[in-house]
Amino acid sequence: MMVGYTKENSSLVVIGLSVHITPVELREKLAIPEAEWPRAIGELCGLNHIEEAAVLSTCNRMEIYVVALSQHRGIKEVTEWMSSAAILLSNLSFETVGNVMEPEQLCDAVNFILSLQNRNGGFASYELTRSYAWLEKINPTETFEDITIDYQYVECTSAAIQSLTLFTQRYPQHRKVEIETCIAKAANFIESVQLADGSWYGSWGVCFTYGTWFGIIGLIRAGKRYKDSKSIRKACEFLLSKQDKVCGGIPASELSQYLFLLYNKDATQHLFEVSAGLDSLVMGEGQILAQVKQVVKAGQGVNGFGRNISGLFKHAITVGKRVRTETNISAGAVSVSSATVELAVMKLPDQASHGNARMLVIGAGKMGKLVIKHLVAKGCKNMVVVNRTEERVSAIRDEINDVEIIYKPLSDMLECVGEADVVFTSTASENPLILKQHVKELPFVSEEMGRKRLFVDISVPRNVGSCVDDLESVKVYNVDNLKEVVAANKEDRLRKAMEAQVIIGEESGQFETWRDSLETVPTIKKLRAYAERLRIAEVEKCLGKMSDEDINKKTQKAVDDLGRGIVNKMLHGPMQHLRCDGSDSRTLSETLENMHALNRMFGLETEVSVLEQKIRAKVEKKP
Repeated sequence: MMVGYTKENSSLVVIGLSVHITPVELREKLAIPEAEWPRAIGELCGLNHIEEAAVLSTCNRMEIYVVALSQHRGIKEVTEWMSSAAILLSNLSFETVGNVMEPEQLCDAVNFILSLQNRNGGFASYELTRSYAWLEKINPTETFEDITIDYQYVECTSAAIQSLTLFTQRYPQHRKVEIETCIAKAANFIESVQLADGSWYGSWGVCFTYGTWFGIIGLIRAGKRYKDSKSIRKACEFLLSKQDKVCGGIPASELSQYLFLLYNKDATQHLFEVSAGLDSLVMGEGQILAQVKQVVKAGQGVNGFGRNISGLFKHAITVGKRVRTETNISAGAVSVSSATVELAVMKLPDQASHGNARMLVIGAGKMGKLVIKHLVAKGCKNMVVVNRTEERVSAIRDEINDVEIIYKPLSDMLECVGEADVVFTSTASENPLILKQHVKELPFVSEEMGRKRLFVDISVPRNVGSCVDDLESVKVYNVDNLKEVVAANKEDRLRKAMEAQVIIGEESGQFETWRDSLETVPTIKKLRAYAERLRIAEVEKCLGKMSDEDINKKTQKAVDDLGRGIVNKMLHGPMQHLRCDGSDSRTLSETLENMHALNRMFGLETEVSVLEQKIRAKVEKKP
């Protein structure tokens, strides 16, 4: 049953985490790589009450901007989406997984999967299980058991179920009965081999615990649910009993204590402050404006990056430029990259010279390049840069003169870490590159450098594992530690921030006026459609009164053009009075009064609100 929506105004909402209140340990779990922003927009707009969306994910913030058809329901859906961690490979971008397969190839793959199912419903790793159990007695190894025969595994069976259910969503008629039978048999197999403790292999290794996750996902894809599946309930209880209380996932209840939530004008104000650099860890820094521009670039052509959201971000770019031009807030401001270098210099012992310290930079992207430039500005004349390829390092080397920059491939990273006194990391890796076991065997740095190797990790997610800091031989800093540097020169920019707020106030008012004026768009469309229906009817009536001899293409076109001309001239006045773009003295309230008057005069109002129509359409699209 659909819930009625009486108000035709959707809500602009921002839900997010910022560096000011959220620890990096939580921000890194929710960080979304830039390449995945379009996919995230698609997922968000697939929710029942979200019409438009955008993602702004940086080292300091993770923010979701949406146009919600229902404020309360939309917020609930986005919060649940943010707390979810599992993403199927099939939803990744083409840049990540390659080009789309042809339907014939997919059907062939499915046919092959069906051929691999054993009589008991299970799937082995690469072929049917055809051998006898007694063959294990001639197993030539003493270390590994059960390797002679290719047994059925819960992971393989679950993967088969997942792939088949995804396939049927796109091609429901291909071998429909066989696929349904295969999935049912596979689910029965998974249930039949579950152990008494709820797992499938026990818990002595991470891959064995992971097998339980496969079991649950396979059963869910097969149509089982927690409330009516004893097997799923047992498996969930098993996983919960093994979860690390400190390093577990992110329940929505934990996430909510760090989330900030802003609506409409406050959401607009917030993004304008972000773009202007007022909400940054380093007030006035310029990189955030480039990141806001990147949101617009990434959203181009993406369904869901609609008129409201795209208009908001484009206006935010204008605000960011205007604030920096008129207030000079970025003059003399430290950036994240300069603060990173400053922090490293501050933490070196008094007797140590940063000019003599052995510097290593891991990652030669935008941030890595800026770190290198700030190191050079501090007097560093040589450093090692580790990167996947040499191309970017060569470009930096060509740009910076009189400095020795030595390139090393990623395969040499740990060796380079062992030879460095200070290590900066700034890569886009989603997993830690440097772990405790990598560092604990490395030699101590010199007495002059304080016997502690410094790691300054400005990546989110972090490149240096959190446990590395437990070692006596190292000290690890991350983006949250930059506040110490930033506090030093904030006073002057606070004064400039007050000037910036005046500009932001003006621009927010202009944007809100523009957005409110969009409320007249449905009336404009309905009025034009109404007039077009009348035009077509009258033109057909006129042509019907003419004899066949009188009607030729030229006459027909002349009558049609006459009708269009009359309609356009008649609509010109009403249409002008439905627009409020600041080009004349008409106020928004006058425009909305005109809209309601036209709705009444021409009977343009419908029984079902625009919002309800949109929500119904989204719900009906779902499989």
